[in-house]
Amino acid sequence: MVNEESDGLIDSSIEKIKEVNISLIINNYNDIFSSFDPRPFQERALSDDFLQECKRAAREKQEALELRILIPKSLRNQREEWKIKKRLKDHFEHHSKIEEREIGSIKREGYSWFALGTIFILAVSWLHTKEFNNFAITVLSTMLEPAGWFSFWEGLGKVFIISREKSPEYEFYKKMSKADKFC
Repeated sequence: MVNEESDGLIDSSIEKIKEVNISLIINNYNDIFSSFDPRPFQERALSDDFLQECKRAAREKQEALELRILIPKSLRNQREEWKIKKRLKDHFEHHSKIEEREIGSIKREGYSWFALGTIFILAVSWLHTKEFNNFAITVLSTMLEPAGWFSFWEGLGKVFIISREKSPEYEFYKKMSKADKFC
């Protein structure tokens, strides 16, 4: 007799496995790689089509992933598969780090612009509290005010908008670099 409670656990486990898997069918190992790159599998560039298909499949996945590449049994080669798995893992880890550094760089630049804008705005505010009857100070104040607001808002835009635009690419590579395994 099967316990209904354990049946529910098995069904939910199967559903969970389906959720985190990305299964892609290929005709041969070359489908994973760029046809323009003649190097061996462990060095070869990945195919744009393969990467786009991985991105499409990973888009809605929230958890750690398992990438399953399905190939006809007659074409399987364990030795080549090991090299391909390592190449895939290295590729996704490398690009994850690149995207992370790029987002960090954009945010640092944004914070710098924000700080510069804040300094300009504070300088203009200070100049307005003083009673200078000097043409040069008036021109400086007139120039610093829009420069301050521009820098302030541009910095915030880089931190909150531009860095977020890069986020989907980073999230994809991060998910794929943390894939439990490549089958």
